[in-house]
Amino acid sequence: MNRGLFIGRFQPFHLGHLQDIINALKDVDELVIGIGSSNEKHTKYNPFSVEERIEMIDLVLPNNEINNYTIFPIPDFHDDKKWVEHIETLVPEFDIVYTGNKWTERCFKGKYKVKRVNMLKGVSSTIIRSRILNNKNWEKLVPKEVVDYLKKIDGIKRVKKIK
Repeated sequence: MNRGLFIGRFQPFHLGHLQDIINALKDVDELVIGIGSSNEKHTKYNPFSVEERIEMIDLVLPNNEINNYTIFPIPDFHDDKKWVEHIETLVPEFDIVYTGNKWTERCFKGKYKVKRVNMLKGVSSTIIRSRILNNKNWEKLVPKEVVDYLKKIDGIKRVKKIK
């Protein structure tokens, strides 16, 4: 069995993340999803806690008939080598790393096969948070489960408050 690692902050989980996971699972039997910056919450760039981000993913993936994944919180380190070594102690062995982040790619390149994900044009967590702040339509960029979840936890109000 081959296993991939997909690391993201998922602030919030969006349609691009979902498409990346669907595409990765065409290559691997199982996907380890690493929630980056797991030690950060209620900040401008990380408004949602690791528990909230896990819940978003767990609401969306099974509804899309995706069950061959596991989620692991991954805290920030300020040392690239130690960060990768720490991840290796946290998660099951993996064969390939999927990322849309140049820094993550650089950290793993040379030690693992790294595959860049194809970012959906106009879809990113930064864009979504900006749209929330500016009262623009953001709902079409995330799965319906995430829209409902963010409303339930007052996530929209939180993003606006911590700008």
